[in-house]
Parts: sequence; C-alpha cells; structure tokens
Amino acid sequence: MKRDNMLRQLDDSSMTWDIIVIGGGATGLGVGVDAAARGYRTLVLEQADFAQATSSRSTKLIHGGVRYLQQGNLALVMEALHERGLLLKNAPHLVFNQAFVVPDYKWWERPFYGVGLKIYDMLAGKLGFGKSKMLSRDTTLEYIPSLKREGLRGGVIYHDGQFDDARLAVTLARTAADQGAAVLNHVKATGLIKDDSSIVKGVRARDELGRGEYELKARAVINATGAFVDHLRSMDLPGSSRLIVPSQGVHLVLDHSFAPGETAVMVPHTDDGRIIFMVPWRDRVLVGTTDTLLDTPGMDPKPLLEEIDFLLTHARRYLARAPERADVLSAFAGIRPLISGDTSARTSSLSRSHHLAISKSGLISIAGGKWTTYRKMAEDTVTQAAMFADLPERPCPTENLRLHGWIDQVDASNHLDAYGSDKEAVLGLGKEQPDLLEPLHPKLPYLRAEVIYGVRQEWAQTVYDVLAHRTRALILDAKASVSIAPEVARLMAHELGRDQAWEQAQVSAFTSKAEAFLLDPP
Repeated sequence: MKRDNMLRQLDDSSMTWDIIVIGGGATGLGVGVDAAARGYRTLVLEQADFAQATSSRSTKLIHGGVRYLQQGNLALVMEALHERGLLLKNAPHLVFNQAFVVPDYKWWERPFYGVGLKIYDMLAGKLGFGKSKMLSRDTTLEYIPSLKREGLRGGVIYHDGQFDDARLAVTLARTAADQGAAVLNHVKATGLIKDDSSIVKGVRARDELGRGEYELKARAVINATGAFVDHLRSMDLPGSSRLIVPSQGVHLVLDHSFAPGETAVMVPHTDDGRIIFMVPWRDRVLVGTTDTLLDTPGMDPKPLLEEIDFLLTHARRYLARAPERADVLSAFAGIRPLISGDTSARTSSLSRSHHLAISKSGLISIAGGKWTTYRKMAEDTVTQAAMFADLPERPCPTENLRLHGWIDQVDASNHLDAYGSDKEAVLGLGKEQPDLLEPLHPKLPYLRAEVIYGVRQEWAQTVYDVLAHRTRALILDAKASVSIAPEVARLMAHELGRDQAWEQAQVSAFTSKAEAFLLDPP
C-alpha cells in the first residue's frame, strides 16, 4: 500500500470528503471501513502509527466480558458476544478460539462460576465458541499443569476469542483502502476548519514526516481518538465536559514455560476486585491487567512499579513456577477510555460501552468501547454522521464484510497465517532475495521479508512501526527487538531510499521508546 499515493490525494484543494475520521486505532479504523463500505468518500488520519497508543496494548482477547456479566450488564455482554461471533466469521485468519480455566481453591467457587459461565454460553447462542463445563482437580491440572496444586479443588473451563490487536488494526486499514478510503498514518490533525456559523467544515493536518500541511474539507468530521477524545473536544469547544476517565492497564510478558500448554487461566477476583488473565500468546504468556486511574492520557504510557509488583504477586499465587522481575521479557501499558460522568468512581466499575456525542459545532465524537465491539461502534457512528451531514442514506454492510486477507484454513500457531491470503506474497519476497526468509532474531519468529512487506504494503514508515505493530517483536522480547533495530533500519532505508543518518536516527528513536517496555532499561 503506497502511502505516498494516498498522501497526494490531500493536495487536491477542490476535494470535499464526505467523512474525515481523526484517529487510527480500533474505533477510527472501524469507522473508516464502515464509511467507505457504504460508498462515502472517506479519509482516515492517524497522528502516529495505526493502533499505536492503546489499540495495540490490549489483552489480545475478543470477548463478551466475564467481568461485565458479574456486574449484571447483560446488554453489553450480549452485544459483545454477538460481535465476537461476527469477527470470527469475518476474520478467521485473525481470531481464534481460546480455552480458559477458572481454577477453584474454595468450595463455593466451582458451582458459582460454573453457573455464571453457563449463562455466558446461553447469551452467546449460535455464535458461541464452545460450551463451558466444570472440571475435576485432575482434569484441571491436565489443562494447566503449571497451576499450584496446594488447595486446588478443580475448575471451570470456558471459551472466548483471541487475536493480534495490531495486526487487526493494519488489516482494518487495508480493508478500508480496499473499499476506497484514503488511510494515512503519521498525519496529525492540528485544527478544525469552521464556517462563519462556527460549524466544523474540515480539518487542518500536518504530515509528521515532513511532506506538507493541508486544509481538508469535509461534510462530517469524526473524532475517534480513543483515550484522547476529550483533547480534540476541547480544541473544538474549550471547556467541553469530559466524556472519558482514562485508566491504565499493564501487561507482563513471560516465557511460555511459565504456563505450558495452550489453555489460559482466568483469575476472577484479585485484591482490588479485578479479573486478571494468564494467556498463552505467540509462544509467550501474557499476564494482565491492572487498573490505575490517570489524570491525563499519554501516547507512550509506562508501567508503574506497583503495577508490575501487583501482577507478579498474583501470577505467583497461581503458577507453580514463580516469576520474578528478571523473567519479564516485556511489559506494556495501555489506556482504557472508560465512559463515566463520575470521576470519583473506581475505574474497574466504569463502563466499556460506547458513547456518541455531537457538539454544537457539529464535531462527532465516539468514545469508550473496546476492540470486541469496534464494528458496532463504527456502525452507530457512521449512521449518525450520515444523518448529520445529509449524506445519501445507505445500509451498513459490515456484519457480513470479510476483512482483508480473509482465508478460513489457518494455523493459529504460525504467525504468518495472520496475513491470511497475503501470506504467499510475504514469502514470495524470498524469490527476489532468499535471505529475506531468514529470521530477524533467533528468539523471535519474524522474517526479514516482513520488514519489506510492511514498508511496501502496510504503511510502515519507522522502525517502531515495524517492530511494535507490523511484527510484535517489541512485545514478545523487548531486548531482542532493540538488538535487531539496526538491521530493520538498514532494510527499511534501502526500501525507502534513506541514508545512514536516517538509520541512526531511527535506531536511536526506537531504543528510546523501547525503554518503556523494559523493566531494567540499559
């Protein structure tokens, strides 16, 4: 996907877009897909890389939300379970069935959680991933041999979805482009254009890679900036009320040996009342997450010491092999854009449902939600935007829209299958240059060819784009990713026509960003 070709479309000052979407995370890209699929002239702008701030830092689960079931929010659970089933149907190369075990160390836990998860199954209906059932102690240990045996009575097994969040984001960008949208990363919205009546009529934008500034006209402008939605609302109307309360969630990444097997562990009640997961993913184990109230969100949040200790403490309670700080391969923080008018409420009890607001100026803001419900959020947003902008009424086609790369015969253990039907194009680069099929690092699965493919077809412009989002090297092993940054920079420089100074600057910038993922930076 040639970014330069899309950038040239911004040079046409006579162009009026039907919809400009600000934000290239889960919500913004979903809105871009929906709007373009309805035939609206659509532009998506992301100030950094796709899914950079929050949407690449999830627990990697497409799920109904067991916690929301505990809270009695059946409507949200039903919506999420429905969307989970649609995503499995529309992106089988990216979403997989993941089994979870809830271990039982108290006499009442197995029947209590067993009944709750049967309700979960019932709410999923025909779109369910598998039936839950209660397990004996021995069977529980067969699924999770690394569990602590002392006091274990048994467990309950249930099923949810797992995915690669950043790769789904790139897939949505490509799907939007397939539908005719212009989709651009590293282009920042710097202001809103208003008419004499103070109605929003466009966006001022700047290419952060130095290729120009633009004034872009639009019939509707959608603020889909996730955790930063209130910043843009304040730019529109200073003093605007806050739509979200930002909450930081941290995950730790451990070697797969800490939880051998392919079944995840769900801990239903931590010291602060949250649910945490220990999930096998990409031959690693993800442990998360925390819940820390923030005053303001940032692009590069960093795990706090107390959050790391919290997760290690809970992991030690459930894993026979106790992880220490030195065992953490990577740690990452994301920000939940929680909806609430009560900033004194505990964030673990706030809503993940979405909220749509249209300001007096006509700026349309979509806030809240989660990856699982991105499609429904997009549908609601585009429908309202089309009504507001008096666009031709067109039905939403995304319930049955196959995402880019759709293919139904995949191997979840092979990361290349996340490319779907594009897998052969990635491997085909080895015909040009056989060494492109060599791994970038012995501790990582990624090939040199993926760097080239990311630049040519997936808008990758920086080393960080490649190692954080086109591959997941930074999450899987932060130290290993730092060691291969010079090689990635060299490959990208050759492809992009950059010089050695660019390579050095890229390595330095990536190393600086990677420090947030390392518990003990060099």
